Amino acid sequence: MKTDIILCGVGGQGILSIATIIGEAAMNDNLYIKQAEVHGMSQRGGAVQSNLRLSDRPIHSDLISLGGADVIISMEPMEALRYLPYLGKEGWIITSSAPFVNIPNYPDIEVLKKDYERLPHVISLDIEALAKDNNIPRSANVILLGAAQKALGIPFEKLEAAVRRVFGRKGDAIVEANIKALSIGREAQL
Repeated sequence: MKTDIILCGVGGQGILSIATIIGEAAMNDNLYIKQAEVHGMSQRGGAVQSNLRLSDRPIHSDLISLGGADVIISMEPMEALRYLPYLGKEGWIITSSAPFVNIPNYPDIEVLKKDYERLPHVISLDIEALAKDNNIPRSANVILLGAAQKALGIPFEKLEAAVRRVFGRKGDAIVEANIKALSIGREAQL
């Protein structure tokens, strides 16, 4: 088993939380894990990207080569397209469909949609709307993680247990909101 993941989005959207949950689930599934440092402006509004590599064998590098990513998980639709050269031919993009317009020349959303339509494996969800409609507005990132579960190859139960461990110190309400978010994402991608 080997899964190379690019996590991307904009600072403040919860990329590090996604990485932490995946890492926790992988370690508890006895997988090796390597994560490259988060690159970019981690403050609110700046682009953020990280490599996350999982394997049942030792991993020698924390960086993903061009064409080597199995999955791109993106909290922002334009950011996923920025990393397309890294996506393998059979790779998956799991992305938010709602743009975070943080630059003056942000591309037209219809152009972005057409770019996605040309790709073979894309799950695009309005995670912000799903989070708001389900009264869990701070858990949109975990909805996206739930939608990515099958592409990651990590059993849902392992991700659920990782959510419980990662958010456990924040109290039962936060844990349950994120478990709900994970389930919403899994159901949305079916």
